[in-house]
Amino acid sequence: MASSGPRPQRADWQRNHERLLAAARPLVARNGARFSFEEVAREAGVGSATLHRHFPSRRALLDEVFHEAVECLRRRGAELARGDPGTGLLTWLEELTVTAVETRGLTASLEADADRGPSSADGCHGVVRKATVELVDRARAVGAVRPGTSPDDLLALVTAISLATEGDPAAARRLLRLVLDGVRP
Repeated sequence: MASSGPRPQRADWQRNHERLLAAARPLVARNGARFSFEEVAREAGVGSATLHRHFPSRRALLDEVFHEAVECLRRRGAELARGDPGTGLLTWLEELTVTAVETRGLTASLEADADRGPSSADGCHGVVRKATVELVDRARAVGAVRPGTSPDDLLALVTAISLATEGDPAAARRLLRLVLDGVRP
């Protein structure tokens, strides 16, 4: 009998996968791409071989940690798009900036993903850009942002602030507020 889809993973495999991700999140937040692969295994309470079966490389683990962060942002962008356009855009930009600041290496990953071009629309940068475009369009339609405000300009500003303040969300918020004062009409 043929299977209609991928076979579900065993419960112990799924449990180990979740434990590895849970262990990796704070290490990536603290150390970015320089996190210790072996420390992830130790923190998760599994052996190095188990870690390598789930994540054959540091990049694979980083990609999954970053994908989770971006998926949370995607859901949040959709939620904000249902509310007040001006407030939604400002909230989005602040939450995007703080997420990038608190997830060391995410900003560089988003930039690298953007360099891959249009084919990466489902990648991290594509997801973030799509939400930003929608929120900017809605805000522009009600006059909540200056005419000519571009989603790409706002993403460039978020990127610059995130890189300049990595690890310091309070400074990121302060700088973003200064920038957004210039975006409002």
